[in-house]
Amino acid sequence: MRFSALLIASSLLLSACSWMPFVDSKEEQIKQTQEEAQDLSEKRLRDKIRSNLDARNWSDAVVNLNAFEAQFPFGNYADQAQLELIYVYHESADYEAAMASADRFIRLHPRHPNVDYAYYMKGLSAAVQNKGLFSHRSPIDETKRDPGSARTAFATFSELITQYPDSVYAGDARQRMLELRNRLARHEIHVANYYFKRGAYLAAANRGRYVIENFQQTPAVPDALAVMAQAYYLLDLHDLSAQSAQTLALNYPQHPALNEQGEFHYHAANTLDVGSWLSRLTFGYYVPEDPAYFDSRVIFNNPLAVNGKENLSLTPNREDTGQSDEEEKEESLFDKVTFGIFN
Repeated sequence: MRFSALLIASSLLLSACSWMPFVDSKEEQIKQTQEEAQDLSEKRLRDKIRSNLDARNWSDAVVNLNAFEAQFPFGNYADQAQLELIYVYHESADYEAAMASADRFIRLHPRHPNVDYAYYMKGLSAAVQNKGLFSHRSPIDETKRDPGSARTAFATFSELITQYPDSVYAGDARQRMLELRNRLARHEIHVANYYFKRGAYLAAANRGRYVIENFQQTPAVPDALAVMAQAYYLLDLHDLSAQSAQTLALNYPQHPALNEQGEFHYHAANTLDVGSWLSRLTFGYYVPEDPAYFDSRVIFNNPLAVNGKENLSLTPNREDTGQSDEEEKEESLFDKVTFGIFN
């Protein structure tokens, strides 16, 4: 119900924007901002950038920050402008640009006192790269998305805590790595379930073993054991299947694949209805059957612990602005339009 209301609200927003009169096109506004920046001194341009950041005017902030770096590459605030550009790109949801800017800063200033911030923002941008506008409001399973950005984020956070273990961002990076690790492990289980559907039992077993070997202590481990037990059973490797099922029963007796006696419920290979008309119509890509499928997140998933989590500000350190790190959270335009229904 909430998701339907969300779609209706978003449609109203899009239709409302179609008749709004705009004085200048986006390209003309950018050109005008660039021309104004060329005539400003370093101090006045810094003041204008500060105003853009305070007003959360990301489009003008991007133009002015790029102009500042071009006009004053050796100024007192050149490196600070590069850090702020990473932040602005991230806040404007241009995550590719944020990651590229972070990489550039790391390459140009490997020994900068705030280079850990660049690593953190690169990882943060990669972690949310595949999220859509309404990801937090819609029933989208992120573990079924392309894991490439999650792997990039995990590697970046790992590099951050390895090189800068005492960084103010290290604690939050470790917490995010736990969530990313769980996400990557669950993605492997989704792939294994798909292989069961396609009858690729060896590939499914390999996915389950990969989770056991590389993602220990994640909520996906019980399903990985169930995947191995079922896949080895269908491959007639009954010793390996019994070993996996026994390990599952000893460590996770509440798993839904086990009965009250702790015995594994095996699926037979002939449960696949490959002769159905829908399967023939889609050339076997969709099979309306009930093959082995394992997803015990309701039982084994634990929410990410937030107790004691540091209250971090994404804004780079700006001593010259005199701003506090803690800023009051403003109500979003979407919440205002929907009267807080989705808040």
